[in-house]
Amino acid sequence: MAYKKKYAVMALVGVCAASGAAWWFQNKTSGSADGAQPSVTSPAPAGAGASAGPAKPTAIEVAKVETQTLVDETQAVGSLRSRQGVMLRPEVGGRVKQIFFNDGQRVRKGQVMVQFEDQLQQAQLSQAKAELSIAEANHKRNQELVAQNFISKRSLDESGAALEVTRAKLALADATLQRLKVLAPFDGITGLKQVNVGDYLKDGADMVNIEDLDAVLLDFRLPERFQAKIRAGQKAQLTVDALPGRPFMAVVQAVDPLIEANGRSVGVRGCIDNRQQQLRPGMFARVNAVFGSRENAMVIPEEAIIPQGGRTFVVKVVPGEKPDSLMSERVAVKTGLRQPGKVEILEGLAAGDTVVTAGHQRLQKDGTAVRVIDVAQPAGAKPAGGPGQAAAPAGGAPSATVSGATPTAPAAGKAPQGAKSMASANPNAAMSGPNPCLRGADAAR
Repeated sequence: MAYKKKYAVMALVGVCAASGAAWWFQNKTSGSADGAQPSVTSPAPAGAGASAGPAKPTAIEVAKVETQTLVDETQAVGSLRSRQGVMLRPEVGGRVKQIFFNDGQRVRKGQVMVQFEDQLQQAQLSQAKAELSIAEANHKRNQELVAQNFISKRSLDESGAALEVTRAKLALADATLQRLKVLAPFDGITGLKQVNVGDYLKDGADMVNIEDLDAVLLDFRLPERFQAKIRAGQKAQLTVDALPGRPFMAVVQAVDPLIEANGRSVGVRGCIDNRQQQLRPGMFARVNAVFGSRENAMVIPEEAIIPQGGRTFVVKVVPGEKPDSLMSERVAVKTGLRQPGKVEILEGLAAGDTVVTAGHQRLQKDGTAVRVIDVAQPAGAKPAGGPGQAAAPAGGAPSATVSGATPTAPAAGKAPQGAKSMASANPNAAMSGPNPCLRGADAAR
């Protein structure tokens, strides 16, 4: 019994010793941690306080709101056709007696093209003339006899009717004879003849085509949304693959009042002055229809546009509260025409305003301090202008944008790019005489 008590006391002492050791070790570790804490919160060395100051301004790229001439236009494809073109066909059948033209020859209106055999018709015409002579003599004699009361008035009426019948026969014989001559209906150029002397042709057989090439028509189609913009008198520039690098100008003559149900498009017809005979019917044309132009339109780069929730915004750079400081301001704008790389601004900005073109994602709220950078300058170089001013390129000329992009505004004395002068687009502009595309009082220019 005493032996068991001895071992119980020893176990109790061991447990107490282990508990005391654990408590001592725990207190020692906590003390070490508490002793290391002051090193974290100790004062920072001199010069390290700048990191705890206000945040640096956000670096952004900007561009100025420019003014230039914008041309409202759209592209389409079309084909050329003759202003007047016809396939000559005989009205009556017969054998070809003579051909009075060559392939590709210029002919005049009323010129005889093909003569058919007309011996039978000439004989019928001579017979009709002889019958008319007899009818006229009989009717004259009856008039004298009625005046002397030798015959009744009924005989005079019968002779008068017979005279009218013979006159009609003569007109019919003459018309039949004239139909054996095929005439040119208008001035033009003949195509390739499809008949030869001696051929017997039925009425309606193809003989030769005639094309009036002094003016050619341009037919093209536009989506129905443009039907309110396109109208007669507007200009359309075009190029043809057969004549690369040679632009032409067409004047819109008419717009089809019917919208095609299948393609929802409207037909447009223009006319091109082709007195130099450069264009041919059937050519494929690439059309640039010009609806109008606007002077002094405000434009900004496409990168500055921020679409959000069905609205359009830009971030404008404005002066900050402190001197020589800049901050951001989000502005809702209304856009207009678009050109490659440029967007017209109708409302919300003024000419000369500065907008952000890169760095929008870091400007989450208005009033954010910003810093304009010029990506065209080497690293470490200072911008030539002060805060909020675009850096000037070498040579001292101010750039339109601080990103170094070339200004798109037209230079003084030069036509805008979108409106390459219609005179240069029309190679026939220097030609004298009336424009065949114009009519009436407008024909002289």
